[in-house]
Amino acid sequence: MNNIIDLKGPEGNAWVLMGYAQSLGRQMGFTGDEIDNIIDKMKCSDYENLVSVFVEFFGDYVVIRR
Repeated sequence: MNNIIDLKGPEGNAWVLMGYAQSLGRQMGFTGDEIDNIIDKMKCSDYENLVSVFVEFFGDYVVIRR
C-alpha cells in the first residue's frame, strides 16, 4: 500500500479500507483488541463514518483522495 488512497478506485472499497486499518494498526503497534475496536467503530454506521474513522486513526500516515 502506498500513502495515497483514492476512494474512487478499488482501494476505496470498505473491505479494503478495513484491511488497511488492520495492517497499519499492526505496523503502528496497536494490540489486536485495539485494532478490533477501530474496525468495529468503522463498521458501526455508513461508508462516510467508515472513512472518517479511518482518517481519525490513520490520517497522519495516509492521504485520502476523494
